[in-house]
Amino acid sequence: MTTAPTSQSSPRSTSPFVDHIRTQVARTVVGQEIVVERVLIALLTGGHLLLEGVPGIAKTLLVQSVAKAIDLRFARVQFTIDLLPSDIVGSEILEQKTGEFRIHKGPIFTNLLLADEINRASPKVQSALLEAMQERRVSIGDTTHDLPAPFLVIATQNPVEQAGTFELPEAQLDRFMLRHRLTYPTPSEEAEVVRRSLKLKLKRQGDGAVPMSAFDAIDGEQRMHIGDLTHAMSAVQSIHVSEVFVRDCVELVNLTRKHEDIELGCSPRAALALVHASRARAYIHQRDYTIPEDIFALAEDVMLHRMRLKYEALAQGRNSTSVLRALLSTMA
Repeated sequence: MTTAPTSQSSPRSTSPFVDHIRTQVARTVVGQEIVVERVLIALLTGGHLLLEGVPGIAKTLLVQSVAKAIDLRFARVQFTIDLLPSDIVGSEILEQKTGEFRIHKGPIFTNLLLADEINRASPKVQSALLEAMQERRVSIGDTTHDLPAPFLVIATQNPVEQAGTFELPEAQLDRFMLRHRLTYPTPSEEAEVVRRSLKLKLKRQGDGAVPMSAFDAIDGEQRMHIGDLTHAMSAVQSIHVSEVFVRDCVELVNLTRKHEDIELGCSPRAALALVHASRARAYIHQRDYTIPEDIFALAEDVMLHRMRLKYEALAQGRNSTSVLRALLSTMA
C-alpha cells in the first residue's frame, strides 16, 4: 500500500467549516460521528450520499441539521408509491389565458435535496434522478435546465426487506458516491437522546400547543455562508494524492471484477469516488495528503453498493462485506 509523502507540510489547522458543521449537528443528534463525517465528505466533494437504516435512528434529522447549518437552498421530497417524476423534476404547464406553456420547476432545483425514503417510490420515479445526479441538469419538455451549484442528493432508505419498498437499480446506486449503513445508538447514547427529549418544551400554536420534536430544536440561526463551503471545497482540491495511492485504488476496484464470487464488480466510478472521498477525509482529519487508512475507512461505503455476488456464493453463506474485507486484507 501507499505511504504518506515525507515532503509534505505539517497538518493544517482545523477547518472552521468542519468544526461548525460538527458542532451544530451535535446539538441535535447524539453520536453518529462517522455519519457526520460521511455527510461532510459528500458536501466537500459534491458527491451524493445514501443513508440506509431502520426507521427511527435520526437519518432525516441529521440531514436537516446539516442543511440548517449552511446557507444553502434545501428541499425535502418524501418518496411514496404514488409519487410521479414530474413531482420531483417539474413539468410544463399550459397557461389558459395565453395558450402558452410555461416551465414549473420542481424541488430538485435546490442545492441540497433530501430524498427521504427513496426506496418507497417506484423505479420510474427513482430513475428521474439519474440525469440530475450525473450531469447536474434536468430535461423538462424540450428544454434542458442546469441545476444550482452546488447540487447534491442525500437520500435515506429503509432496508429492502421492509414492507412496501423497492430495491434501487444498479444504475441508480452507482451514482451515489457513498452508501453508509447506520446502526442503533449505544445504550449511553440512547439514554442521552431520552434526556434531551425530556428537556423539550411545548410549541405554542394560537391558544393550543403541541410537544416540540427534535426537528423543532434544530438551531438554524448560526449558519455558514455558501462561500465558506466553496473555500473548503477548494482546499480539498489541493490535498496531495500520490500516484501509488491512485494505483492502489484502481487495483482494489479491479480485484472486484476478477473475484470468483462476484458477479458484478465495481464500475470506474468506484475508483473515482474512493480517491475523491479520500481527499475529503484527509482534509477533515487535518492532513495535506491521503494515506492507506483512508482507503480502508471508506472502501465499504464506496464499494459495497456497487458489488453483486453470484448466486452460488450467496447460497454458501458469503456476503459482499466479507468478500471485500478479504480483498482489502490482500493489500494490507
